[in-house]
Amino acid sequence: MVDRYGAAMPRIITPFGFATTALEAAASIDLTGTRVVITGAASGIGVETARAVASTGADVTIAARNMTVAAEVAAHITASTGNPEVHVQSLDLSDHLSIAAFVDAWQGPLHVLINNAGIMATPETRTAQGCEVQFATNHIGHFVLTLGLHSALGSAGGARVVNLSSIGHRRSPVMFDDIHFDSRAYDKWAAYGQSKTANVLFGVGITDRWAADGITGNAVHPGGIMTNLQRHMDPEEFKIMGWVDAEGNVRQGFKTAEQGAATAVTVATSPLVAGIGGRYFEDCNEAEAATPDGPRSGVESYAVDPGLADRLWDETVRLLSR
Repeated sequence: MVDRYGAAMPRIITPFGFATTALEAAASIDLTGTRVVITGAASGIGVETARAVASTGADVTIAARNMTVAAEVAAHITASTGNPEVHVQSLDLSDHLSIAAFVDAWQGPLHVLINNAGIMATPETRTAQGCEVQFATNHIGHFVLTLGLHSALGSAGGARVVNLSSIGHRRSPVMFDDIHFDSRAYDKWAAYGQSKTANVLFGVGITDRWAADGITGNAVHPGGIMTNLQRHMDPEEFKIMGWVDAEGNVRQGFKTAEQGAATAVTVATSPLVAGIGGRYFEDCNEAEAATPDGPRSGVESYAVDPGLADRLWDETVRLLSR
């Protein structure tokens, strides 16, 4: 990978890989006194991310829509880790008033923000502002939250923002001329893909714009995991896409939730990633550049392009002002 001036930057390699679990990635880390917010941590890989981070001694806030479920998850994590500092706070990323309330309630520094929540392959839906819902939730909601927490991140010294992206970013760049499918036919996978590209570009933008504040941003692909993220898909789609066999058994190459959370935990906690930003990680290591004829892995150049990151930042601000 090269920086915006064309200088080569060494690829980040950790001792971990595909099969590493989140608890294994966090095993040697002590984050006592560190405050962490994880969005969408009441289900799926978010639960295992929160559990692993809590195991380091960090003060963890689970930001989620369903407070009843979140409270149950928090209690279970405290019981399994012995860490009493696991809290819950209401947050709906599709509701900017909810985001504002979360930001207003936050007091003091924030050392790590893991933007984990997301939706995938939804039917065509628009927000009240006319934005396509996957882009609005996966990118815009987290953009508003992160900007709102900028001062808290800046006061922490060396804060990290981790955006959950996906190999799905390879399905589409951000289509700036028609982000919200006003002119083109809606395609749920293209919509998902551009929202995941936006997650990577946002990490690049955070690092470029906030490095002087000691804040870095990175994106991660957790891997293929069967969770409620797939709730909008028809079971037949799993077979068509090759995710399950004819009997409905998950094919090899998928991860458990514990394994899927490991890359976010690594990027959020590892000393090897301290001060590093604007990158995309998979299987607990920085990804190599994607190639057209190579394996379905790696990062597309359009997802880590500083110029496109600048354009996305400005376009998101414009969308919020209309």
